[in-house]
Amino acid sequence: MGGDGEGLRARSEQAIGEIAQALIDSPTLHNALQAAFGAREKALEAQQAAMSALNLPSAGDVERLERRLRSFSQRLEDVEEQLDDLSREIGGLRRKMAAKADKSASSSNEP
Repeated sequence: MGGDGEGLRARSEQAIGEIAQALIDSPTLHNALQAAFGAREKALEAQQAAMSALNLPSAGDVERLERRLRSFSQRLEDVEEQLDDLSREIGGLRRKMAAKADKSASSSNEP
């Protein structure tokens, strides 16, 4: 029984291989695939033209806008960090100036 199963499997694989090869070699299939891909491209172009005529963004337009927004958001975060750093530095300078003013005022009040 194992021999029959192996033989059937081998014949099935051979038949599938022959069918696949016939499909690969088929000019009709090749032409049909070219036509399908050409139709897909034309449909995409028509979709883009229609969306453009309606002033609607394409998926590519939305993706570009999303990337620009992410970039802008990152730059804005960087500016916020720099402003926080400057604010801390200014606070430190104000404390130093206040301490010097207090020291100067207390030394001028001594008899």
